[in-house]
Amino acid sequence: MKIENYINGELVAPTSNSYLDNYNPSEGKVYGKIPNSNELDIENAYQAAEKAFPLWSTSSVEFRSKILQRIADLIIENLEELALAESKDNGKPLSLASAVDIPRASSNFSFFAKAITQFSSESHENTAIHTVNFTLRQPLGVVGCISPWNLPLYLFTWKIAPALASGNCVVAKPSEVTPYTAYLLAKICIKAGLPKGVLNIVHGLGAACGNAIVSHPNIKAISFTGGTKTGEHIAKTAAPMFKKLSLELGGKNPNIIFSDCNYEKMLQVTLKSSFANQGQICLCGSRIFVEESIYEKFKSDFIAKVEQLKVGNPLEKNTDLGALVSKEHLEKVDTYVKKAINEGGVLLYGGKKVEVNGFSQGYFYQPTVIEVVSNECTLNQEEVFGPVVSLMKFSSEDEVIQLANATKYGLSASLWTSNIDRSMRMSQQLKAGIVWINTWLNRDLRTPFGGTKSSGVGREGGLEALRFFTEPKNVCIQYSID
Repeated sequence: MKIENYINGELVAPTSNSYLDNYNPSEGKVYGKIPNSNELDIENAYQAAEKAFPLWSTSSVEFRSKILQRIADLIIENLEELALAESKDNGKPLSLASAVDIPRASSNFSFFAKAITQFSSESHENTAIHTVNFTLRQPLGVVGCISPWNLPLYLFTWKIAPALASGNCVVAKPSEVTPYTAYLLAKICIKAGLPKGVLNIVHGLGAACGNAIVSHPNIKAISFTGGTKTGEHIAKTAAPMFKKLSLELGGKNPNIIFSDCNYEKMLQVTLKSSFANQGQICLCGSRIFVEESIYEKFKSDFIAKVEQLKVGNPLEKNTDLGALVSKEHLEKVDTYVKKAINEGGVLLYGGKKVEVNGFSQGYFYQPTVIEVVSNECTLNQEEVFGPVVSLMKFSSEDEVIQLANATKYGLSASLWTSNIDRSMRMSQQLKAGIVWINTWLNRDLRTPFGGTKSSGVGREGGLEALRFFTEPKNVCIQYSID
């Protein structure tokens, strides 16, 4: 299978005619080729977007809404093909891609198709001096969207949809590790009647293709989701050019469990928050803090649940964990586990690569639980981004607040308690952009999404995204009453 770029409404080969290998992580084998695009491809995409901008930016809200909704509908119509592609490309269970990733991608387009029709501006009248001020929200122009490999279509559309809804034209780069569904999205956009050049999807490596987007002098904004180090590089490049930046970066999220919680619900959700998508979600609760009075019970019950998880063929319905995304990532995760043990962590379960029947070269890894005694250990300070969690006990609310906040990250936190006063106190004290109380990954698309500290800059979602992709302009009119 040979993937193509989507530029000016057409599927085209890279200008260099150079391609990269695309791996199936479950098999550990190359199954396709993707464009190894360069600055010239990005420039071609920019020129197409710039040409399309005047008509798209001045088109009616109703027209843009209709096109986006058509894309949303076509994603659902092609759900089976898209889910299978996502599973094959990423290694995740097909059941997860079918139930979560692809429906959410459709919801992203559908949500912003509706949200843009409700995106109103403000006006302020001052009768004393006979003036009216009103605010225009105008599209920025050509913007860049760069998305990660863990939730490929889900997060790709999360950026593209509000950018298009706002009237911008887009040059987008999906992860070179998981390009398949972005390629299928290009075909959907053609079928949906999206005007040529409004969306351009260019495949390639971050150092060449991604950096060309970030450093392009006329691309007005960058929306990026990925690692914190890459985010730092993007900020250093884009900030001196005065580009708008939205950076959704890493996380080392605490999952705080008090003895007064709904125990059975907590246990079930904690299992999910630890290992969903092989732990390859920036919001996974990778640091589990448990009140000491229930610590031993939780440890025993949690391990019993983890032992029941099936690592296997992503296409089988009863598979809980599929393959990790790449050989390099598998080795990275395994290195973190070995280092945690060398630093004094106690391996309670897992810690080994898994050979799945019929997939001997696949990148499978056991769900892994490690007991630690210090929050300063590497495992509790650095993002592993895999099926690995740490357990640690605490004795007081003040202590666990200190533990939870003692990392450079501040993306999300989960809190399990039936004490409403405690939940209100701690939700204010936790240094995180998102706090879930007695739940996890419960998302309302109207709410702001993003983190603090090294977890990012800016917010996505709802009106926050529409504000990011527009520029406010105040217009002041003084009128005569004579």
